[in-house]
Amino acid sequence: MHIKTIIAAIALALSIYNNVWAVTPSQVKFGNAASDTTAITRILMDNFSRDGYAPGELVVKLGEEFIGVPYRGGTLEGMPEELTVNLDGMDCMSFVENVLALAVTLEEKRTSWIDFVYNLERLRYRGGNMDGYSSRLHYFSDWVVDNSHRGLVSDVTARIANPAYQVKTLEFMSRNRDKYPALADSLEFERLKGMEMGYRSHRYPYIKSTQVDNASIRPGDIIAVTTKTPGLDVSHVGIAVNVDGKIHLLHASSKEGKVCVTKISLAEYLKRNRGASGIRVIRLSE
Repeated sequence: MHIKTIIAAIALALSIYNNVWAVTPSQVKFGNAASDTTAITRILMDNFSRDGYAPGELVVKLGEEFIGVPYRGGTLEGMPEELTVNLDGMDCMSFVENVLALAVTLEEKRTSWIDFVYNLERLRYRGGNMDGYSSRLHYFSDWVVDNSHRGLVSDVTARIANPAYQVKTLEFMSRNRDKYPALADSLEFERLKGMEMGYRSHRYPYIKSTQVDNASIRPGDIIAVTTKTPGLDVSHVGIAVNVDGKIHLLHASSKEGKVCVTKISLAEYLKRNRGASGIRVIRLSE
């Protein structure tokens, strides 16, 4: 099919959803429209028969679909803000969001890539609506609060272990404005600072690295690695998987350069990460 025909079909299909989407067709940026939409449809169709799977089991199966996909940082960056879909390269957070958007779509009994894109917007942006750079849920705590409020996920950290609590003021992005080109825009910068104000002395539970082996982590749980970096809550995310009775991390790894499963257990992975203080555990709502 000619690329212009594909793009026209995408625009027409997305326009149907304009009454419920914050984005317009022109604001959806594919890495490759033809291959991305084909891959999404294939994954949804292949996994549609997994009816009856627990959400966590489905999350693992969907995550495994991306093993070997190259790690690529900064795929979401650019001005103006666009809803980015790129299955040919992803960082740790876009990997997790892609998997969860697929899982939510399947739980809705849908198999259209259009529904996947709709759910990706719901997960990635405050209130489920894209409205500029600062509407993206950049901080993991903000991502958890927003998606929990809308019933998409639950923070189970305090339920599955004896947690510790961290209190942090999230301001890493505004204090490092030069690292984020979009923040050169004064309006976006002020909107981001306004969001950060809501996370001054933010308190959240976490499981210390030394206690991870004692936690009741399930395969398919989202693992967020908490960090000692001032002003920042989480430095990395992935998906819990079971390997020979031990929890390992399925993630988009910058070190390995691809989506893969850690060769060592999650507990050992954290022990070797001096910047990590522990983990938060998030579960897709059932």
